[in-house]
Amino acid sequence: MSARRPELSRRGFLTGSLLVAAGTVLTTACSTDPTAGSSSGAKTTLNVWYHAYGEAGTQQAVLRYATAFTKANPDIAVKVTWVPGDYASKLNATLLTDSAPDVFEIGDFSESLARRGQIAALDDVYGSARSDFNTNAVDTVTVDGKLYGVKMIDDVMMLYYRKSTLSKAGITPPTTFDELVSAAKALTTDKTKGLFVGNDGLGDSPSLAAFSNGSDLVTPDGKVAFGSAQALEALTGLKRLHDDKSLLLGFTTDWWDPAAFTQGVVPMQWGGLWSMPAVVSALGDDFGVLPWPAFKAGAAPVVRVGGWTSCVNAKGANVAAAKKFVQWLWVEQSDLQKDFAESYGFHVPPRTSVAASAQKLSAGTAKETVELAAKYGKHYPGTWDTAVSSTFNAAAAKITAGQGDPSALLADAVKKAQSEIDKQLGR
Repeated sequence: MSARRPELSRRGFLTGSLLVAAGTVLTTACSTDPTAGSSSGAKTTLNVWYHAYGEAGTQQAVLRYATAFTKANPDIAVKVTWVPGDYASKLNATLLTDSAPDVFEIGDFSESLARRGQIAALDDVYGSARSDFNTNAVDTVTVDGKLYGVKMIDDVMMLYYRKSTLSKAGITPPTTFDELVSAAKALTTDKTKGLFVGNDGLGDSPSLAAFSNGSDLVTPDGKVAFGSAQALEALTGLKRLHDDKSLLLGFTTDWWDPAAFTQGVVPMQWGGLWSMPAVVSALGDDFGVLPWPAFKAGAAPVVRVGGWTSCVNAKGANVAAAKKFVQWLWVEQSDLQKDFAESYGFHVPPRTSVAASAQKLSAGTAKETVELAAKYGKHYPGTWDTAVSSTFNAAAAKITAGQGDPSALLADAVKKAQSEIDKQLGR
């Protein structure tokens, strides 16, 4: 699952820590307190944090990986801490304390963690395998020439559509923004809405709109770019979806879960590749996938690529052991990397050799999605932290709701976001 889903309080069946040592699960704790448990004689105990993945079997998988690691490295115990709820907030708060985890995953990579000295450089962890990681996986974790994380999975986000519903309505799958607006309006009835992008009516759509009209969000040198004329035009265009009342709002789960789509509440939904097994189970082959359409002629459609990255706490007491764990799992164990990508929802392995062997992603709609990501994929810049993205999205919410002058709202957001980025970069 990707990082920008509501950080992620989904269907967690266990909430706490499990301690693994010498290849055996030893103890359980009823909280996420990383100090609980016994290391059963191991010289070092690593605390490893994961957000509460919603896909069934994921928690058991990471415990199984930890068991295999401790069997190979009996001097290092691993406490797997499964964190439900607002993972990002809990992680950021804990990183400021002595209870900070040794190893933790983060969603869309934030280079501010590296600039604050909170995560360790991992160039030595990659070794000769560096060239086997795709360009995006390397670029997104690079800060001032050093690598500060190892990408675990690439998450692809795109539009799902119900083939039979669109066909019955005489609607061709939309390839332009105008066509998307028209289709969403035509497919809206007294009982259903035409499109679901998120419970707030926004989801990723503001950034998708900017990208789809040729605008960046932030330049590589840290200059805010979403104040461009192209971004303003596209954000203003999003208002049409709201004015038409064709967006599903306030569903029981958010866009990261396919339930609104699979239950027939909407015929089109922004979602993730991770949901495809559930979509296939519910709908068979009665669905297709599309990129977010180009805003107008001359621009390009968009597929968002996010994912999760494993990082090491630079201020922890067990940096060497933590690096060993990350290297063992996310660099050396290609079979486990493939299992993690294919067996608990669908994700794209960041290593090209592993991706090439991922059979479940090599055919049908899954293959089509991977190809769309390769052609149209966009990822958030490393400076796109909560403060920056929240400022942008707040302006987009007001623009789409008609609450003020769009140009003035966006200009104010640019000013605030630039201030936040300058703080990140120490300028």
